[in-house]
Amino acid sequence: MEGFEKSIFKDVVVETVNLARATYEEAGMLKNILNDDIEKGFQKIIIDLAQCDFIDSTFIGVLVVTLKKVAEIGGELRIIKPAFFTNTILATSGTLAYFNVVYNIEEGLKSF
Repeated sequence: MEGFEKSIFKDVVVETVNLARATYEEAGMLKNILNDDIEKGFQKIIIDLAQCDFIDSTFIGVLVVTLKKVAEIGGELRIIKPAFFTNTILATSGTLAYFNVVYNIEEGLKSF
């Protein structure tokens, strides 16, 4: 799907968000992608937000709901450190504290 790129490393799926702005429309796409990953049995998910300069509340909601879904099945979710402004939005909204943030894919893979 345009704007999103999937990589699989053994039992870990990495969803890279290649968008400068992630809003309502893209949130729906990401939700479908992540739900599909969970349905396929992935319990370890990394979401790479390094390229995102801006995310809206709908996109944040998808991240939070996915975090809960993954936790319910005994899995874990990591977020690759987002761009400065996106990081600020997550921190200001209070949601950043809920996520395990890593600096790159390698760190995320090692953290599981």
